[in-house]
Amino acid sequence: MRNIALSTTVTILIEPDRRANANGLVGMVQGLMFIVTSLLSGLSVGLLGMGWTIVVALVLTAAAFAHLLTLRMPEEVRAAATDARGGFDLRGSFAAVLAISGLFALILFSTFNNFIGGVYMALMDPYGLEMFSVEMWGAVFAFGATGFIIGGALIGKFGLGANPLRTLLLAVAAMGVLGAVFTLREWAWLYVLGIWLYLVLVPFVEAAEQTVIQRVVPLPRQGRVFGFAMAFESAAAPITAFLIAPIAQFWIIPYARSAEGAAVLAPLLGEGASRGIALVFLVAGIMMIIAALLAFLTPVYRRVSASYAESPAEAGAAR
Repeated sequence: MRNIALSTTVTILIEPDRRANANGLVGMVQGLMFIVTSLLSGLSVGLLGMGWTIVVALVLTAAAFAHLLTLRMPEEVRAAATDARGGFDLRGSFAAVLAISGLFALILFSTFNNFIGGVYMALMDPYGLEMFSVEMWGAVFAFGATGFIIGGALIGKFGLGANPLRTLLLAVAAMGVLGAVFTLREWAWLYVLGIWLYLVLVPFVEAAEQTVIQRVVPLPRQGRVFGFAMAFESAAAPITAFLIAPIAQFWIIPYARSAEGAAVLAPLLGEGASRGIALVFLVAGIMMIIAALLAFLTPVYRRVSASYAESPAEAGAAR
């Protein structure tokens, strides 16, 4: 709910031609948050154990909530008109998405991208912990999260170009390349560099989708559209993670560690204890590249791009 409100608030508070930059800065702040949590969680789990880590997390969450209660934001004197029916208007959310040509397809593409992302979510920690201690792995992720800051800062400075959807697909294709190659060999520097570059691109994907929605969807409907999109997209990665983890554990990794599997994979992926995970990453990355390149050829890409170009800059706030 916080992210839904945040995206809609950007539409309200930021001038239309600066929303892409603002979305990038939001990603930069989230990257800073990721650095702190990655570093401290690694140290906490390693030094204090899981129990005290949960206690610390709960205390800090309560402190953040208390701080939110002190913040004030200018509110409209009169509530904005809405066509929502009831407190939970799923039908209205779906109708708001379908009202914009091609928007549902964009959400489906992002959902598919998150399906692939679930592979990395499930297997990046096991792969990293084969190389690093828990404390060092937390530090590695903290360093990698500086990529969020760099990516967000680049968007804040230069924006997303005339067609954010094109930027989104190019970023997804580049993420596929990185996901396919950053474990081709069991080299720590290659893995860390790949994670860092991957996280540089994440703000481009998220900010591009948000910028398109902020431009083409009327403001009174944006909350429902962002909520509908997040419900779809957020559900995708855990589903894939739930499916791929046992498949990797019981079939792919044992095969890769067998004499026959190691001999087959060695020419492409080298030798090492984690070649099975590397194989999963390679296949997932190739799938991501193919999906992004095929998306450029679809009528939906052309329709959404045209809708973004033709929408008045003030459309998100005025309609």
